[in-house]
Amino acid sequence: MGRSKVTVVGAGNVGGTTAQRLAERNYADVVLVDIVEGLPQGKALDILQSGPVEGFESKVIGTNGYEETADSDVVVITSGMPRKPGMSRDDLLKNNQEIVQSVTEEVVRYSPECIIIVVANPLDAMCHVALETSGFPKERVIGMAGILDTARYRTFIAEELNVSVKDVFALVLGGHGDTMVPLPSMATVGGVSITELLPKDKVEAIVQRTRDGGAEIVKLLQKGSAFYAPSAASVEMVDAIVLDQKRILPCAAYLEGEYGIDGLFVGVPVKLGSGGIEEIIELDLTEEELQDLHKSAGAVRELVEVLHS
Repeated sequence: MGRSKVTVVGAGNVGGTTAQRLAERNYADVVLVDIVEGLPQGKALDILQSGPVEGFESKVIGTNGYEETADSDVVVITSGMPRKPGMSRDDLLKNNQEIVQSVTEEVVRYSPECIIIVVANPLDAMCHVALETSGFPKERVIGMAGILDTARYRTFIAEELNVSVKDVFALVLGGHGDTMVPLPSMATVGGVSITELLPKDKVEAIVQRTRDGGAEIVKLLQKGSAFYAPSAASVEMVDAIVLDQKRILPCAAYLEGEYGIDGLFVGVPVKLGSGGIEEIIELDLTEEELQDLHKSAGAVRELVEVLHS
């Protein structure tokens, strides 16, 4: 069995850093694709030249076309426009719908057996575009949001309690945005629920900061948005798939009745392995948590309706 092959579409900050992290993993050859001439080639060459120092043998190539991506095992789609001042969410939606649609068509043409990980925003809606355009089974189109939101949540919990992030387990469900559902009841430190370790107002502040995690970074950077943690989260998903790890991770999955939600991509815990989403894990949520999840699903549905309008 040769090396796996992973394609990253979009050579911006998220795509470039994802390609770097993947190359350093040393289990896959990496193809970086972007429409901007020279950009993916330059970044790929730069990453490749870090191989002798970092000690990896992965091939890394940059291209403006899709021929080189043929027979990829996994394709990570990070391409899309960031939201510019004065742009409505709907404007962004329509722009990125076109981009993700054309990317998916090319990806499917050259890698009909691949698994697609969608990172482009608005995330949940872009998953719908990739699923509908590809015609793939739902197991093979997965959105990256939950791991990132959970990583932010775990970071804030660990900081608040001054413990290792390794001992913090947490889950964030729902759409990627203001309506995401961090579950305090499921967040534990060394097996103890944070609701027992922290006063209610502290828990609520952490939940709110998690919801605003992306916006907080955008505000600080002033130009652009987060990319170190999003790329790390994307690569954790690639690891689980390529190495068949059977990880239980929160991802945007197409639900057909689970949690009482039908025909929508919503963030839920899934088992991720070489088949993509191998199982959707149904948690026993409280009535309130379930209501929050349905509210979040409602926000996703609104975006999907705009897509189809």
